[in-house]
Amino acid sequence: MTTDVIDQLVGIAPGDALDTLRNQRPNARANAQASFDALLNSDELEHASQLERLAIAYWTIALSQSPVTPFYRDLLAAEDEAVAAALETALPDAVTTGPYGDYPEGPLTTENAPGLHWEPDASLTTSVGPRLAAALAHTHLLVYRPRDSSPDALQALLDAGWSTTGIVTLSQLVAFLSFQLRVVAGLTVLKGEL
Repeated sequence: MTTDVIDQLVGIAPGDALDTLRNQRPNARANAQASFDALLNSDELEHASQLERLAIAYWTIALSQSPVTPFYRDLLAAEDEAVAAALETALPDAVTTGPYGDYPEGPLTTENAPGLHWEPDASLTTSVGPRLAAALAHTHLLVYRPRDSSPDALQALLDAGWSTTGIVTLSQLVAFLSFQLRVVAGLTVLKGEL
């Protein structure tokens, strides 16, 4: 079995049409896997633990309602089943549609859209701790209402014990997974056409 995560998620086998297609962009393929490894298989865990990274990854994918959610749930469950179960329990109240939020005053305010401002409840916060709970709330913001990102949102993470480097890692993880989901969705469509 290939070690390329995108290949695994799409079901691309060595030598098939999508494998040939992906091989036409070897740097893009290698960099996507290198990003996955750097964010989810890192040895540098001082600012974001492995559990935090996997929880944020699962939460990002689950909020996106992607068919690859079980892959990320399994990764998290292998690290900590109780955290995986707590997030799964919280998920129905957190899933919504987006993007939504408010733009600063100006011509784009006509595109403002109301939506859920999700925060972890006391039960989830008790299960995962206030630090991870703050990261889950921030992940929800990035997935559904990125236009509402603000210094106050970053301050909430700092107040919960996240370092600046940890916040960057969290943001990179959400951004990378959003990219990965789009690649997987596109390749899955192509797989059905080739």
